[in-house]
Amino acid sequence: MKNPPDGWPRIAPAVFYDDAAAAIDWLTRAFGFAVQVRVEDDQGRIAHSQLVLDGGLIMVGQAGLRPDRAFPRSPRAVGGANTQALSVYVDDVDAHCERARAAGAVVTMEPATQDYGEGYWADRTYEVRDLEGHHWWFLQRLRG
Repeated sequence: MKNPPDGWPRIAPAVFYDDAAAAIDWLTRAFGFAVQVRVEDDQGRIAHSQLVLDGGLIMVGQAGLRPDRAFPRSPRAVGGANTQALSVYVDDVDAHCERARAAGAVVTMEPATQDYGEGYWADRTYEVRDLEGHHWWFLQRLRG
């Protein structure tokens, strides 16, 4: 298998927001992402973006830019429903949780240790909902 393009991981999820520009600003402040690429259309809406965090990459897009495509919607446009949750490993889950909370994230599960037993792994994890209702899990590997 060929390697992905430089700067790209093998999998790069896309997350859609009703206000993608505000979401990008918030994701950098709350979760520590850095903007790698930000492309705006002629009306100032986000046509494409790439945000990075410690080797991971997500794309953030503007929901509803293509009326011929039904799938790119924000959870707040569909009654809060989520069809995916994003998991991100960080170095210090407790500090990350406090950063997210300070930026207005809704912590839906406080940091807790999940230990799957001696033959498996242990992570410290918390769950958070972002400004438009996407669910994120942040994890810190403790053992394994």
